Amino acid sequence: MTPDEFAALTLSLKVAAASLALLAIPGVFLGWLLARRDFPGKTALDVLVHLPLVLPPVVTGWLLLRCFGRRGWLGAWLHDTLGISLAFNWKGAALAAAVMALPLLVRAVRLAIALVDRGLEEAAATCGANPWRVFITVTIPLAAPGLIAGFVLAFARSLGEFGATITFAGNIPDQTRTLPVAIFAYTQLPDGDAAVSRLAIASVVLAVLALVASEWLTRRWQRRLGSAS
Repeated sequence: MTPDEFAALTLSLKVAAASLALLAIPGVFLGWLLARRDFPGKTALDVLVHLPLVLPPVVTGWLLLRCFGRRGWLGAWLHDTLGISLAFNWKGAALAAAVMALPLLVRAVRLAIALVDRGLEEAAATCGANPWRVFITVTIPLAAPGLIAGFVLAFARSLGEFGATITFAGNIPDQTRTLPVAIFAYTQLPDGDAAVSRLAIASVVLAVLALVASEWLTRRWQRRLGSAS
């Protein structure tokens, strides 16, 4: 693997990790909110969260550019006030990956929490636990296998994100050229087949490792819950 290819690999891991960091709290909160609460506008929120799943990724990237670009309504404020620029750098790639992966995480969290027996949560509340403690000590442990699956799906989606990334962050070597973007770039070169093959193999290996880790963590947590009960 050449230095440029290795740089694309490490950048992809960095972007995927940053994406998960961005997703962790809002993803779990939105999943819980959609699973446990009824409120005006719930359907609209559900549609908004899942919109990136059905929109062409390029459209999502364009919307991010309009919003968070240097001249975007929020991007201009971030740049002028805080000196933060998101478009066309690795932070923008992480944001694009997070937006595209959010629906997968929210969906997994929502389904996992919906399957948690509310009677157990009510029993904990009856014993004096406040809602936050019930969520941390009862809901999250019981829903953990689904949460693990959701985070793995989100990580894998972040690694494979292409359309929104190249639209919002561009194709800048060592800055925004992630694995999928690098593969696309090398397919445009007459002698790029070898590089494409190496990067494709690296993508497959990372995906397999993520799935194996997810299965191992899920089984271990289920055994832990079984022994605890």
